[in-house]
Amino acid sequence: MNIYEERSECTLSNTNRSGRGKNRRNSAASQGQGNASASRQPSKSSRPSTRQQGKEVRLQGASLSAVRPKGRERESAPIEGLPVSKNEETVIDIIGMNHDGEGVGRANGYTLFVQGALPGETVRVRVMKTKKQYGYAKLLEIVKASPDRVSAPCPIYDQCGGCQIQHMSYAGQLAWKRQLVVDNLQRIGKLNVMVEDEEGAEQQGIRVLPTMGMDEPWRYRNKAQVPIGAAEGGLVGGFYAKGSHRIIDMDNCLIQHEHNDEVVTKVKEIGSHFGISAYNEETGRGLLRHVVVKKAFRTGEMMLVLVTNGRDIPYKDEWIGSIREAIPHVASICQNVNKKQTNVIFGDETRVLWGRDVIYDYIGDVQFAISARSFYQVNPVQTEVLYGKTVEYAGLSGKETVIDAYCGIGTISLFLAQHADQVYGVEIVPEAIEDARSNALLNEMRNVKFEVGASEDVIPRWKEQGIEADVIVVDPPRKGCDPRLLDTILEMKPERVVYVSCNPSTLARDLRVLEDGGYRTVEVTPVDMFPHTVHVESVAMLVRS
Repeated sequence: MNIYEERSECTLSNTNRSGRGKNRRNSAASQGQGNASASRQPSKSSRPSTRQQGKEVRLQGASLSAVRPKGRERESAPIEGLPVSKNEETVIDIIGMNHDGEGVGRANGYTLFVQGALPGETVRVRVMKTKKQYGYAKLLEIVKASPDRVSAPCPIYDQCGGCQIQHMSYAGQLAWKRQLVVDNLQRIGKLNVMVEDEEGAEQQGIRVLPTMGMDEPWRYRNKAQVPIGAAEGGLVGGFYAKGSHRIIDMDNCLIQHEHNDEVVTKVKEIGSHFGISAYNEETGRGLLRHVVVKKAFRTGEMMLVLVTNGRDIPYKDEWIGSIREAIPHVASICQNVNKKQTNVIFGDETRVLWGRDVIYDYIGDVQFAISARSFYQVNPVQTEVLYGKTVEYAGLSGKETVIDAYCGIGTISLFLAQHADQVYGVEIVPEAIEDARSNALLNEMRNVKFEVGASEDVIPRWKEQGIEADVIVVDPPRKGCDPRLLDTILEMKPERVVYVSCNPSTLARDLRVLEDGGYRTVEVTPVDMFPHTVHVESVAMLVRS
């Protein structure tokens, strides 16, 4: 997905879940339902694929990965010979949790996935759906609760799809996310992870550190993207219910910054007062589609973006005046026009209604200009932690040449440039490179160069020009690195590779390829960028053997 066309997701955590927009990197444009679609077809690799297909249960500690088959599952006739049947009630022990946050239990050896159940619990469930090797069950009663079970503080937690594991203690979340990374490294990557023996001595293998969490894991998001609908009395806005496009109206989200909630609430009130219509995705009629709010944590500046189904806004001046009066800390009010019948949030045209076209914020000592459609990390506190670990793993002394293979708007590149002799960033999205160059100028950094193109095409060209990288940093989308990029890294032979990942399964797959090509994975650090969700970032350090 193009970082300037983010998809309207059913979960909070999937909107820009990473350092530079994980769902869009090396993708020229969003197509269809907003899925990433590269402008080129990835080349077929000669390596045997380690990608897991089908539904596989991996019993490793408290973390189980489950890869569901793609496509719509059709209802089938009852399967004979299963130990349970649809609508049957049974009591099971929960032995783990899959990557969707579902508890995993066994009924006479048959695997059942139970939403809301935690590892270590004994639960009574009703079987809702059965397949040949696994099924789904509804949680009816907790017979024996896990020590990690807590009451979810969000009043609409059971309805909203934004968070998946609020019912788990934060310490439990951090431990589970580490185990999820370990499980994928072992099961998919076939990699040896360091463990302690019975005497407490560490054995050889990859060291996976504890997940780096937040001191205060609430109110961490600096951006809200809220779909707008209509109800009796005016506009409603919130987030989609789980697995649907039914809008749950809400004025208070516990993982959003309080100011984002305030702005969205005021916009709904003011829009209702002026009779602004809500967009109906079935009919394609109505004006207001989304309200997007961006908050700069360090500077306090805010941007409001009204995404509309057309350029004309009734009572525009009065509406803007009311917004400015009600929300004096807003520094920018923009309009984005999207007339397409699509769930991609942004259209092609953006204009400033009042104020500046950007707001400014900092990550560490680096300043960034944030426009209406440019990507910026949604958890600035943990972004600094993530990038700090990336710089640490790069092991820079100030003399190195570094290549940032998926540079986005230059966030990691500019962090690295503070500690390296020269940094080269490459990104396939032209608008992102424009932002990267502007941010370099903003920070007066002259030891960083950005180029548009696919990493696997640009980096070999740099090598032909005599550019040799001491360190290569990759921060790919969820699908992982393009196989040709991995080949390029192996051919370029940097002393170190730092892999920033938002998907433990593709991280494990790609580390296996790099290890087979002569690198050794020394250490992996999980970072909790999205508390109370199932998502986890990781940073891996590899050295040339």
